[in-house]
Amino acid sequence: MSIKPTLLLALILFGYTGLLAQEKNGERFQKDYQYHLQKTSESIKIDGEFTEAIWASADTMSAFWRKFPTDGGRPQRKTSIRITHDDKFIYFGVTAFDSGKAFISSLKRDIGHDGNDGIGIILDPTNQRTNGFFFVVNAFNAQSEDQLPFADDNNGPSWSWDNKWFSATKQYTDRWTAEIAIPFKSIRYSSEKLLWGINIVRIDTKANEYSTWTPMPQNFPSMDLGYTGSLIWKTPPPSAGSNMVLIPFVTGNVTSDQENGVATAASGNAGFDAKMALTSSMNLDLTVNPDFSQVEVDQQVTNLSRFNIFFPERRTFFLENADLFSQYGIPPIRPFYSRTIGLDKDGNKIPILFGARVSGNIAKGTRVGLMNIQTGRQGTYAPENYTAASISQRVLKRSTIKAYFLNRENGISEAEKKQNPLDAYGRNAGAEFGYNNLKGTWSAWAAYNHSFKEGISADNAYYNAGVNYNGRNFSAVIDMGNLGTNFYTDMGFVERINNYDADRDTLIRMGFKQVFNNFGYKLFPKKGKVNQHSLQLTNFLVFNPDNSLNERTNELEYQMQFKNTGFLFVTGSVNETNLLYATSFTDAKPIPKGNYTYNQFGFGYRSDFRKAINIMVRLNGGGFYNGNYQGISTTINLRKQPHLNVALQLNYNRLQFPEGYGSDELFLIAPRIEYNFSTKLFWTTFLQYNTQRNNFNINSRLQYRYKPMSDFFLVYTDNYYTDPLFRNKNRAIVFKLNYWLNL
Repeated sequence: MSIKPTLLLALILFGYTGLLAQEKNGERFQKDYQYHLQKTSESIKIDGEFTEAIWASADTMSAFWRKFPTDGGRPQRKTSIRITHDDKFIYFGVTAFDSGKAFISSLKRDIGHDGNDGIGIILDPTNQRTNGFFFVVNAFNAQSEDQLPFADDNNGPSWSWDNKWFSATKQYTDRWTAEIAIPFKSIRYSSEKLLWGINIVRIDTKANEYSTWTPMPQNFPSMDLGYTGSLIWKTPPPSAGSNMVLIPFVTGNVTSDQENGVATAASGNAGFDAKMALTSSMNLDLTVNPDFSQVEVDQQVTNLSRFNIFFPERRTFFLENADLFSQYGIPPIRPFYSRTIGLDKDGNKIPILFGARVSGNIAKGTRVGLMNIQTGRQGTYAPENYTAASISQRVLKRSTIKAYFLNRENGISEAEKKQNPLDAYGRNAGAEFGYNNLKGTWSAWAAYNHSFKEGISADNAYYNAGVNYNGRNFSAVIDMGNLGTNFYTDMGFVERINNYDADRDTLIRMGFKQVFNNFGYKLFPKKGKVNQHSLQLTNFLVFNPDNSLNERTNELEYQMQFKNTGFLFVTGSVNETNLLYATSFTDAKPIPKGNYTYNQFGFGYRSDFRKAINIMVRLNGGGFYNGNYQGISTTINLRKQPHLNVALQLNYNRLQFPEGYGSDELFLIAPRIEYNFSTKLFWTTFLQYNTQRNNFNINSRLQYRYKPMSDFFLVYTDNYYTDPLFRNKNRAIVFKLNYWLNL
């Protein structure tokens, strides 16, 4: 089969024209899209009604561009934005024209922007296209905020950064409005900077449409800092002045631990967090005797791999400015993983006595972070001190050179050090160059990481390099890395470093080399019910230190996205594993070491999530080492806007191996009920029945935000065995009261 020369030429010219258009947009936005800011002397009441005179005279930002489901052209419904400021706040007046009742998924704070009619404000006060702020309010006044870039491995918001700002919304028959006041004290900026980067994103969920002030290609996230327009100050923005926040808290709890024979007991605790602006662009964060009892429990998963699973951080202190430390390496290999702090080797909690973090910009384009955490003694577990330092320098237009140093010092005795010298300390250092072109279509990276342990001087490095292209239709990513057997990460996470030998019931460290690549192609039909067709080819290869093959996966996936927000996908993969050590997924005879080749297939479908009842289902099956497996995962969602959300997750996996190697059925049943009484009072109950972990967890959390950023939490948690069913392990009821105090 051949392609006609004229067709090939047309395709090349079409792609080249698209690239030129993106280049032009990416570099000219701040010349073509400018908003001139007026100062007001009026006192503005945040009520969503725009009765002050400044709202009639301020410039209007109204010519938005459609961003999703297709980019280009104007959105179905208009949006009007006005901006002003005084000496304390920057104000936004939003009019979102609509028809009928607005669509939201929740009244809960930090619900985010996806799936809610709302407005998002992207601010880049340094205008360097590397860091900024993202403020979101939905049509029913539920607030969310985060820092840019995001700290998690999927480059999505965690909504972990919390700060005080104000908003009010009102509903009308043909529109909804929002009035927003962001205190200058809540953001970091230089009062000498007269040009900020800015963009606005309108989320119109009923129409399944996103629109932005500047025309943004569909293949980039709506909050991408490379496509901001200009916010121009006629006079320098006022100095934020001194800003210090004290957040004291008290807790009380009643606990019982039948699993370990600990009787029911009551106790209390107290501590505080503090935030202080050292300069206009540097912050100091302190925590003394922190308590994280209000943090939501992890969402459990069924693990069918041979390695540990990476769970996201949920503790607020470690999430704020986390990108300074957590973005070194790649998702399965992170030199810094904050969940290693305050937990022992078995995952049990270790008390944190105090911590401090300094972060911000010390010069134009230079961002630093320094953190120190001290843990206390827990039984025979010695106190430890953790230090993390990072510096990032912007180069070129959107690229960075950054470096880090990590240090864990163990307070064990000299005798214990002689007995286990590797426990005495663990240190890591590394540097990374990350290139991004201005419009964000090309990126590349190269990094070197080194670990330091007593008595180890060889095979203790990890280095990798990669390149990524993100075009409108075509995308590609390639990454290659080499990790030594002696590369220790006492403050990090490496997925594959420990290999379990089921015959000897022991863990064996072994380094590896890996190659990952992914190639994708998307088509966007102009007519019909389908919004997007996408095809992806993913290849993942792992090699042993002697360069022999350890494991490979070749996967092909096709996905069809519908204009009604639904989608379906099919996948097929070829897998080969050279198993070096016996492994086991049942209580029977372990699977022996050897070469295993098997194929797997999958199918998934999600219905329109805007419906009151919607469903997500995934079917998997195929070979599995020397046996086979079948799996089904289903989530049924029920929503009664705006107060009630119910989600029922059902996961079933069946493993079947040849005679003698056993079989198993794994169930994970996880209903979640969320009721939002208002934007200040929320109740969430999460049940997780997991036969793989032999645990049935009940977690119920009531949160009342009685003042801005001040909360009362009441949390009940209970753990039972699944076999024998309902035999209690432990339970606790905890309250926590904190108060946000501006000094």
